[in-house]
Amino acid sequence: MTASAAFSFRPIAYARSPYARRIDAPHQPTVTAGTETGRAAEATVAFVDDLPAEAFRDLAGFERLWLLFAFHRSEGWKAEVRPPRGGGKRSVLATRSPHRPNAIGLSAVELLSVEERVLRVRGMDLLDGTPILDIKPYVPYADAFPHAHAGWIDAIDAAQGRRSAPGPRKPRRPVAD
Repeated sequence: MTASAAFSFRPIAYARSPYARRIDAPHQPTVTAGTETGRAAEATVAFVDDLPAEAFRDLAGFERLWLLFAFHRSEGWKAEVRPPRGGGKRSVLATRSPHRPNAIGLSAVELLSVEERVLRVRGMDLLDGTPILDIKPYVPYADAFPHAHAGWIDAIDAAQGRRSAPGPRKPRRPVAD
């Protein structure tokens, strides 16, 4: 494979969430302070019509799922970004910024139920209409590394406390003349 190889993806589903604007959504699924309800949002993942039901029927029984999605509203990227928790600029690949070289995201949600062509989930941090590219089951023995180091985030946690990430930013008000 060459460095110029191109890939093509199509959505298998779309997020149906209460978040219409980026400022409404939490920065991470578990950081809900500052959202309208202050709780993890319930939402759905609606499959596209041509995806066979056999592709998702065995998800029942999994507590959590990984959603791989496209940051469909991202407008380009920069090599360095300012994370919402502060601490100055960081390299984009050491953050969860939506402004990435390839606008692909990953989110872990709680699966509530598998219904006809829809998954009911909790802890959605995606905007309504976000294209879902793939879904994978969360498997605790393979996916959880509770004692793993988190680079520069460990220093922020030590200074501000774990899970100190800010909630959604409120829109800036225009300055009066």
